[in-house]
Amino acid sequence: MVMNTQVTAVRRELNVIYEISKTLATSLDVHKTFREALNYLLQVLEWRRAFVVLSEPGSSELHGLCAVGLSLEESQRLKFLPGEGIVGRVYATGMPFSTPDLRAEPLFLNRTGGADQSPGACVAMLAMPIRADRRTVGVLAVDYLNPETRSNFGDDLQLLRMVATLMGQALLLHRSVSAAHDSMQDEVRRMSKALKSGNKIEHVVGTSAPMLEVFDQVHQVAPARTTVLLRGESGTGKEVIARAIHGLSPRKREAFVCVNCAALTESLLESELFGHEKGSFTGAQGQRKGRFEMAHGGTLFLDEIGDISASFQAKLLRVLQEREFERVGGSTAVKVDVRLILATNRDLERMVKAGEFRADLYYRINVVSIQLPPLRERREDIPAMAKHFLDRFNRDNARTTQFSPAAIRVLSSCYWPGNVRELENCVERTATMAHSDVITDLAFPCQANRCLTQVLHHIDREDAVRPSRLAEIPIQERPMGPAVADTPLPAPGAVTSEPVAVAAPVAVADGKPEGESERLVWAMERSGWVQAKAARLLKISPRQMGYALHKHGIEVRKF
Repeated sequence: MVMNTQVTAVRRELNVIYEISKTLATSLDVHKTFREALNYLLQVLEWRRAFVVLSEPGSSELHGLCAVGLSLEESQRLKFLPGEGIVGRVYATGMPFSTPDLRAEPLFLNRTGGADQSPGACVAMLAMPIRADRRTVGVLAVDYLNPETRSNFGDDLQLLRMVATLMGQALLLHRSVSAAHDSMQDEVRRMSKALKSGNKIEHVVGTSAPMLEVFDQVHQVAPARTTVLLRGESGTGKEVIARAIHGLSPRKREAFVCVNCAALTESLLESELFGHEKGSFTGAQGQRKGRFEMAHGGTLFLDEIGDISASFQAKLLRVLQEREFERVGGSTAVKVDVRLILATNRDLERMVKAGEFRADLYYRINVVSIQLPPLRERREDIPAMAKHFLDRFNRDNARTTQFSPAAIRVLSSCYWPGNVRELENCVERTATMAHSDVITDLAFPCQANRCLTQVLHHIDREDAVRPSRLAEIPIQERPMGPAVADTPLPAPGAVTSEPVAVAAPVAVADGKPEGESERLVWAMERSGWVQAKAARLLKISPRQMGYALHKHGIEVRKF
């Protein structure tokens, strides 16, 4: 009889393990499968309640995953810290726990009110750690009525250990699949981003947000015939972008003709663009086609369009409107099919307002405007661009030069007023003068205060050939506060312990500014709105300059 009872118990346990393993394998939704497993466990073994708590990545608290026999409100209270109560202790130690009577157990917190559901009854509780990948990741806990107050739970703990092991394996599989899914999603996002940024342009290096926006605009406007105005500081690569627009357009097999409008006088520019007839001027020994005719069917790039004269602006406007022109000295209209791309680093809006640029021409050329960001606004592109220029230098000169990390940091921190052109020049100059195959931070001229660009942007050309009259302007400082006599201004760069203010205005002759505020603005304009340079012009410290600007409410312009 005893043997039959043992066989029955073993058979029941095997059936439980089989059904639970089958349930856990039906889905990767552990919340669903764990709950179904607990339901089956309580139904077959006639246990009262069961729940599973898991540790969440990045959190030190155990949270309830699923529960059977608990109300929604009770399930929401399934939160434990490691070492807190029976559940927290099992998680912290990784050892199973059993108690024949919850009422007599000092570790029992009664957080879900389990001891209150059966007043006067003896309730036993078993808790088993759930392990995955050789570490404890959660706890499986059950409780049931124990009227006989038995304390030997060997068989129940063994069954619970097998169930917890199956749950740990299911949980490990779930997290592995979830990690693979997340990795796949990241790859999909990366590929989507790569496809979105796949609008890259040949010979243009850039992965920063401003350049990706430029690339998108280029690909958007390239297929059309629309006139494009490229704007940006000198050296930002306007001609490269213009060639890219042409290369991506249906006209890419036709000519791309480039003209720098600032390099030619008005008469030469007219002849260069429109051509001339034989004998139209001295030296015109034959008919010559202009750049408009050369670019027929293709693209004409007019660089520095903001530098053309007012009279030539009117001639250009007619060509843009009528798509026809007359050669210099000719009377026959020549019709052309040309896509125009123009570029400038000038503030055309200010020029229109000042009457220096025709408003009708401005509206004609400003159809689609693409603003090219300066290099200082896309510093994340500098390392890749520097490496691109260095690789080209190495190919041309059979060298194997490379940058050290410190050198890259120097390049990335530079202001680059000359933008990409200046960066290319700096890389080539430094690589040429490098004494080894590794360019360090000390190889750059700026580290020894020998940067020529720094000289160009810090000293006004007039001041380089003529002594400045700023020395005639006596500027004094005084501590803040009433009734304090003026004291001489300390030497430039001297450290003072009190806030200072620029003294009362002193008149300056020969058209120089007469007021205190005017002198500050004048100095800032002469120094390109760089406070440190303006302070040197006024022979005061940068801190004093900053205070004076703040005192007079002068907003520092940023370029």
